[in-house]
Amino acid sequence: MNSDILFFFSRDPAALPLYEAFAARTLEAVDNMTVRVQKTQITFTNPRVFAAVSFLPVRKKAGRPEHYITVTLGLNRRLDSPRVDASSEPYPGRWTHHLLIASPEEVDGELLDWVREAAAFAAAKR
Repeated sequence: MNSDILFFFSRDPAALPLYEAFAARTLEAVDNMTVRVQKTQITFTNPRVFAAVSFLPVRKKAGRPEHYITVTLGLNRRLDSPRVDASSEPYPGRWTHHLLIASPEEVDGELLDWVREAAAFAAAKR
């Protein structure tokens, strides 16, 4: 664990295990990726960004758990799933999806399928 990641999670250390689960499973699922810690998010690239982890509050406070991470994925289609908290199409053929993760068990096969899809979409962009 590098010090930048620990600093990023200093605002909510209880969310670090959620990130660790997501990062570990993403590293297993996607080849040739890099992780970059920024001020407001941690990005996963191959070499373009295909996923990000942040504390973006995509649910109303009443529906948000105390500890969570928000996973953001870019796909060429809109996901039709109750797991998606928010989505938008910033430009034609590019959908941004935000998913709130509150337990390591939510980093499951379905999420990883979407992560692989997002990585393939990002890798195919010129």
